[in-house]
Amino acid sequence: MLQNINIDVHHLTRVEGHGNIKVNVTDGVVETCEWQVPEAPRFFEAMCRGRHYSEVGRITSRICGICSIGHTLASVKATEAALGIEVTPQTTKLRTLLKHAENFDSHVLHVYVLVAPDLLGAPSAFALVETHAEVVARALRLKRLAHEWGSLIGGRTTHPTTVLPGGFSKVPTVPELSAMRDKLAAAVPDLQATLETIAALAPGIPAFDRPTEYMAVSSDSEYGLYDGFVQTILPDGDRARYDVADYRSCTNEYVSPLSTAKYTKNRLDSYAAGALARFNVNYDMLHPEAKKVAESLGMGPICTNPYMNSVAQVVEIVHSAHEALRLFDELIAEGVTEEPLVMPTRSGTGAAAVEVPRGILFHEYTFDDEGFCTEADCIIPTGQNHANIQADFDALLPWLMASGKSEDEMRLAFEMLVRAYDPCISCSTHYLDVEFVR
Repeated sequence: MLQNINIDVHHLTRVEGHGNIKVNVTDGVVETCEWQVPEAPRFFEAMCRGRHYSEVGRITSRICGICSIGHTLASVKATEAALGIEVTPQTTKLRTLLKHAENFDSHVLHVYVLVAPDLLGAPSAFALVETHAEVVARALRLKRLAHEWGSLIGGRTTHPTTVLPGGFSKVPTVPELSAMRDKLAAAVPDLQATLETIAALAPGIPAFDRPTEYMAVSSDSEYGLYDGFVQTILPDGDRARYDVADYRSCTNEYVSPLSTAKYTKNRLDSYAAGALARFNVNYDMLHPEAKKVAESLGMGPICTNPYMNSVAQVVEIVHSAHEALRLFDELIAEGVTEEPLVMPTRSGTGAAAVEVPRGILFHEYTFDDEGFCTEADCIIPTGQNHANIQADFDALLPWLMASGKSEDEMRLAFEMLVRAYDPCISCSTHYLDVEFVR
């Protein structure tokens, strides 16, 4: 077992934003083992104040270029909750279809471009062009499909333009939906090939387990990506349910000296959000084809290996594809019509929770009688995962030392662990009240 270890990863690669890994062991004594976030706050909540409710979703979608659909949906839902707006069933169905497009798109990017190089011993996806050209081509086909899918519903994939409080400014036609549905159905062979690729790479996933609490949006009628209540599950299967409006009672933000982002905790000292959390909380609501994928990869609830978050993303890719086919079929059969936006019926405070690829996302706003925002609060999934990543670090280091790993193997294991969470670090920074003492 190594007695002296010095790992210093300054700005981890293949993640969005800046995070550092520092590990120091001297004569077998652990002196430092830290996941650090030095990213600067971005003040989006302050930018919302004084803005009309029709502008807030446009502003907060810019929090992230990857999860901009999720931020838009969380924002308009929170706005609608605050203003007493109840959207139509057609709007709910189109937004759910749009949410699936974002999850499909982001998961394909993460699994193929950010995780696969670790499992294949490559420095980046660019190196795989020479050795695994068909795999790269397949990833690009699936990415393009997801972009077209999201653009059809949202006006464009990044920072959607058609989603507004009260409905849509423009909806797709039935022929457009039919054409997109056929393209998605034609991608099924690529999904099967994705499963085979992941099955071949699975032996490279570290067999590390650390039980924790898992939190996700949940629903009695579906998997819970777009709408539902907040549910957590402990490793022994004990569940707790929270109303979305009471999200602060289960997120419990606090400040850590290791981070410019706020940390969160609930029934344990930390909890996990993301695909693995959704898998553990909502397994019974997965599409049957997605359950088959999970079973073929030897995965079932409650899975406590954080590295398996990437495998859970593959399960969700299949779930989103099949659920989207169902939604396309329903919309095509029912027909789609242009509907006027539903107008506000009151003013006040409202909250919403939506699942984005990295986990549960909360938005809350208060609007005055003129429809202008007076307070805003956004709690981002990566911020919720920071404390859990640190707890994983604390357990991973002694596990790696007892396993007789070299320093290079340990460095890769720490980097892979963070990447498994698929963090959007810059999104996670949060406004802090600073009191200067003069």
